[in-house]
Amino acid sequence: MAGDPVPRLPPLLEAVLSVGSELELRTTLQRIVDGAAELTGARYATLGPADPGQDGLTEIRTGEPPPAAPAGAPDVPVPDAPVLDVPILVDDEPFGRLRLAGKRGGGPFTAEDEQLLRVLATQAGTAIGNARLYEAARQRERWIEGAAAVTTALLSGESAQDALATVAERARLLADAAAGVILQPTPEGGMEIVTASAYDDPGDLVGTTIAPGSPVLEQLLGGEPVFIEDSATDPRMTTHVRHRFGPSMMLPLQAEGQLIGTLALPRRRGDRPYTAVERRLAGQFASQAALALVLAGARHGRERLAVYEDRDRIARDLHDLVVQRLFATGMMLQAARRRARVPVVSDLLSRAVDELESTVQEVRTAIFALQQQPAEAPATLRGRVLRETAGAAAVLGFPASTRFLGPVDSLVPERTAGHLLTALRRALATATRRPDVTRLTVTVDTTATLPNGRPAVRLTVHTDNHPPTTWQAPL
Repeated sequence: MAGDPVPRLPPLLEAVLSVGSELELRTTLQRIVDGAAELTGARYATLGPADPGQDGLTEIRTGEPPPAAPAGAPDVPVPDAPVLDVPILVDDEPFGRLRLAGKRGGGPFTAEDEQLLRVLATQAGTAIGNARLYEAARQRERWIEGAAAVTTALLSGESAQDALATVAERARLLADAAAGVILQPTPEGGMEIVTASAYDDPGDLVGTTIAPGSPVLEQLLGGEPVFIEDSATDPRMTTHVRHRFGPSMMLPLQAEGQLIGTLALPRRRGDRPYTAVERRLAGQFASQAALALVLAGARHGRERLAVYEDRDRIARDLHDLVVQRLFATGMMLQAARRRARVPVVSDLLSRAVDELESTVQEVRTAIFALQQQPAEAPATLRGRVLRETAGAAAVLGFPASTRFLGPVDSLVPERTAGHLLTALRRALATATRRPDVTRLTVTVDTTATLPNGRPAVRLTVHTDNHPPTTWQAPL
């Protein structure tokens, strides 16, 4: 090696090849620092990014700082400590500075050391650019796959609450955030956390609200993203959970001009800030998720409409076929009863007519129930009675029989209806506590009369083996 005109060329080539052989950014930077120290004989080397937030990186180091150089500030000139410092450019833009300190053997760094370091820094700039492109491509691929997975999950038939939880969970994992939360507008003009996903128990995150008038809220309601360096100290953050988190981004879930809510992705205090690439990819994910939520909602709406149309068809068939045939059969039985000569036969026919009338009432009640929308609170007295009776039937474990006599919805005033429902709930509560109940019949009769002859509405709740419970009020 003594006759070699460039005796340190092989180590330089080895360092250059080592730097260029890695695509992961942090590993690339570590190889640059290690190679610089090995090439120049430095005891200590650091690479400090000019903008840590761009790549989410902090200072990369190797070796032990010389005793005269403070460990936390290698860029500070220290007497009698040899220092070498060169910039690293990526696409002609400053990336950071490569600093060496403490030449082995105690001598100064030479001009040849500096020249070798500059060659290595040039190659490092190219390697860093390639690693950035590779990392951006990997991140983009992960976020695209995540958005596709969310879309598939939302369109597979999840409920609205499960859909929001899916978005929050997937976004938290993709962003490497401490939590993923969904906020939705409140009637008062604020926003409330309705879904939360966290590494640990989300605790009291759900239900946390942002009060109306908050600067952050104004941006979110306007469809603008909000990026925060430290949630605990940012004056714009006013929630009681802000002290738990550091860097955060809050992204509007907006599609087709509709603001569904906000996706917030806070990291823990002290965690690295979000990079520009992460912010952009998360924003694209939020837009895709919002569109998927809208499409999922539209799909659920179409499915519900199909169910209602099918139920309307069944109700029409019941009314046009079953009720009419039962009515005709009853008329024939009544005619036969009038002609019957034997008392026993007449009594049997009378009982059959009564049973048919009762069956017609129950079928009509079933038709009415089919025409109701179960997701909405019923507005009519008939619907509210059916809802209360269905709840008791679910507890008892068998269907209840409900009959309505007369125009219930038009005759019973709202105040009287409220009292009737209160009496019904009490009677049903008593019935569900009885261990031997196998049959439950509820009758609301608006053709009843009081002893003084005044028209009345009468509620009767009957269970087998027990006297009926009766309540009535004047109309």
